[in-house]
Amino acid sequence: MDAILFFLFAAIAVVSAINVVVQRHPISSALSLVGVMGSLAVLYLLLGAEFIAAAQMIVYAGAIMVLFVFVIMLLNTGAEQSSRKGKVLTIVAMPLLVIFLGVVSYIIQRGFPDSPLVKFGEFTGGGPKDVGMALFTRYLLPFEVTSVLILIAIIGAVVLARKEME
Repeated sequence: MDAILFFLFAAIAVVSAINVVVQRHPISSALSLVGVMGSLAVLYLLLGAEFIAAAQMIVYAGAIMVLFVFVIMLLNTGAEQSSRKGKVLTIVAMPLLVIFLGVVSYIIQRGFPDSPLVKFGEFTGGGPKDVGMALFTRYLLPFEVTSVLILIAIIGAVVLARKEME
């Protein structure tokens, strides 16, 4: 049953991720990203990391997506205009994407031939104490750099929106 749920929600995550890129309207892309985040939360639940799944839903699918939608509305962007060149590039890019994914999976398979199988529900490192200790000791610098980058992105969105209004 775990394998069926894994493949189901992995497929939902992949389809939603493709939909993020394919959508022409930014709000539709943001909603597809919520689908990716929700699927990832279910995958975390399958692994037995309930706290990480809850944090995924609250922080990413909730707060970060509200921020994305706010910035999209602030920028007042419309639907993307289609061009003839985009269709030709799509036809050329699809076989290249399949070849790229094949090469990457071959490299991963060769690089990790004897990796252990995942046992669903046996992950014990996803509690609040474990996540907090890792986040504020080992990963403190990447955590702070990420927060500064998000702040810079918000300031950039406000500056861009202000230039358009004037």
